[in-house]
Amino acid sequence: MSNLLGSIWWLAVTLGLLVTFHEFGHYWVARRFGVTVLRFSIGFGKPLWTRIGKDGTEYCISAIPLGGYVKFLDSREVEVSPAERAGDFTAKPIWQRMLVVAAGPAFNLLFTVFALWAMFVIGKPDYQPVIGRADNLAATAGFVAGDRIDAIAGETVTNWTDTNLVLLGHALDRQDVQVRVTDAQGRPAQRSLALSKIAADKDEFGAMREIGLTPKFLIPSEFFVGQIGEGSAAAAAGVRTGDKLVAVDGQPIRSWDGFVEMVQAAAGKPLALDILRDGKAQQIALTPRQETENGKTVWRIGIGYKPAEAPFDALLRYGPLAAVPAALRETGNLTSKTLEMIGRMFSGKASLQNISGPITIAAVANDSAQRGVAWFCYFLALISLSLCIMNLLPIPILDGGHLVYYLIESIKGSPLSEKALIAGQYAGLVLLAALMGLAFYNDIVHRLLS
Repeated sequence: MSNLLGSIWWLAVTLGLLVTFHEFGHYWVARRFGVTVLRFSIGFGKPLWTRIGKDGTEYCISAIPLGGYVKFLDSREVEVSPAERAGDFTAKPIWQRMLVVAAGPAFNLLFTVFALWAMFVIGKPDYQPVIGRADNLAATAGFVAGDRIDAIAGETVTNWTDTNLVLLGHALDRQDVQVRVTDAQGRPAQRSLALSKIAADKDEFGAMREIGLTPKFLIPSEFFVGQIGEGSAAAAAGVRTGDKLVAVDGQPIRSWDGFVEMVQAAAGKPLALDILRDGKAQQIALTPRQETENGKTVWRIGIGYKPAEAPFDALLRYGPLAAVPAALRETGNLTSKTLEMIGRMFSGKASLQNISGPITIAAVANDSAQRGVAWFCYFLALISLSLCIMNLLPIPILDGGHLVYYLIESIKGSPLSEKALIAGQYAGLVLLAALMGLAFYNDIVHRLLS
């Protein structure tokens, strides 16, 4: 329940903040050009709260919190008297109307830079790009535990978030890459990762699994009892959830697979399990019980483990001045990668499952907020950038569609006909509804499979 409430709250914070900033961009530039603003709404549908400002604008918060809008005085919608003509949006020069429309996405881009600047100043904790285990293609390429990834295809990486982002792009393109690493002994080395061998039918998750790089922070060094089977040997012996597993018959537990092997090797003989409970060392005697699984005999004690969460071991931080160019560089980098991902979805290289809706955004917002202010700033930057790019798509009813209309008007010397505008609006609504439907479908599928 707490996760659900947290997700709803942080979704409201995210959308409220970013939609307000986007619509304020339209509002602010329109006012600079003398356009009369009739309404500034956060959300759609029935207004829940309204206030008339000194400037005559109606400010309101509406019932459906999935967007917002700014309503201008428009002679295409209402009759405009000669006295009001100066504030008529349609009477303004094309270049002014284009700037007003482009201001929303532009303000989202500015917000992205600001959020990344704040992230760098606060300091974003992360994990070092150190490998904990190498399988599949990575093992074939010679990667071993302890290798630290320094660069992929010439692009420097300093943490595991960047490593995943860069590696995923090349994996989707099935491009072989050279990876520069520093091994566990501090020696530089070059590895050739044959991403072209990833099967064509693999999606993003399948591709990353075929690569086979598991970060060190996901390889637990400590194990705690997470579940105990009812009526199991562990339950009968008095093992409790939260007990830290230390050793079996004096042999330290270094991995879960190793622990399982120790239990199997006992073949039903009594074991001495060393644990830590509330900081105190204890030894518990128990005997594995024989079970049959897929026609094979196995020995079980009935314990499921809960690995200790690895602490962050990398920090990305700059001073206030140095953070400015760093934020600009990161904005350019994320913009490039986002556009590349959109291109891959259009070309079929990336799955349309990457399109997420409010349910996934809410879950990620909550998770980012739990990680700290810097991580939440990074999340806000990503969503703000996505809103910027999405709104610039040439789809009628979106800002990008309006910019296309004005571009056509500037070329032909007159506005599009009302019939063409209405047809475009309907087409835009259908496309947007399809996009939102896909996003909700992906959200539901992800929730069911998670």
